[in-house]
Amino acid sequence: MKKYTYTEKKDTRSGFGAGILELGRTNPNVVALTADLAGSLKLEGFIKEFPERYVQCGISEANMIGVSAGLTIGGKIPFATSFANFATGRVYDQIRQSVCYSNKNVKICASHAGLTLGEDGATHQILEDLGMMKMLPNMTVINPCDFNQTKAATIAIANYEGPVYLRFGRPVVPIFTPADQKFEIGKALVLNEGPDVSIFATGHLVWEAIKAGEILAEQGIDADIINIHTIKPLDEEAILASVRKTRCAVSAEEHQLNGGLGDSVAQVLARNFPAPLEMIGVHDSFGESGTPDQLMKKYGLTAEKIVEAALRAKARIV
Repeated sequence: MKKYTYTEKKDTRSGFGAGILELGRTNPNVVALTADLAGSLKLEGFIKEFPERYVQCGISEANMIGVSAGLTIGGKIPFATSFANFATGRVYDQIRQSVCYSNKNVKICASHAGLTLGEDGATHQILEDLGMMKMLPNMTVINPCDFNQTKAATIAIANYEGPVYLRFGRPVVPIFTPADQKFEIGKALVLNEGPDVSIFATGHLVWEAIKAGEILAEQGIDADIINIHTIKPLDEEAILASVRKTRCAVSAEEHQLNGGLGDSVAQVLARNFPAPLEMIGVHDSFGESGTPDQLMKKYGLTAEKIVEAALRAKARIV
């Protein structure tokens, strides 16, 4: 098992803030919009340097999406920012009709996603956003794993033509990917190569997958661990190459099982190479108030649960 270490923890939303500030300095067409959440989305640096390219839409998310769509007609690259719950669930119709239907170059950048929002509770802990966004034609869906990858993804999507949903979060998590990485949309990253079981993880669950790999290695099981940072377009080639080798798989995500990464992996396997698949995620329920650690443990989104799932998947190999 390849050893991964970290010296610092940061929230992924700060990676977005760093990325959009760098974009502001290099791309004059980048415009930042928010719905009364500039501080929460870490836009302070961008606003200070580029006040003329910042639009405060107030608590009016639907209008923010409409304004963003309009800005693209003039050649601007709007980054529309809000909490994930508001950036998707509250404005799904506007995204569908004004952005995706006409394939507008809008970047929807959403923080505070998943259970790790913590104490704010179920009304804010959206667990359906990846599914909602991946079902929309023309939409690209990205869910990076740490500060560095979120910064790199933010920079990369500015050069990508078309609608993008970029998901990140509030809790501090280990920084374990390179600061100088090049982010390639739609290209999964192999973190560890092993012949025994495939583990496909996204977002905050990537670090848990690495920890699970270490536990499995102590039991003599060497896992393929793959960071699926792009949910759509999905790297089907990487998924199939891994499972053809291991013959079993686990998916891990901070999202509902319905409509998430596991669903996408299952479709790929069903069409091309049927194999045992165990899914780690939220089982058709809302979240609740609690600390991020408490909620991740209660809902089974931990390294230990990934290990258990890996053992179940291996036991199902025919």
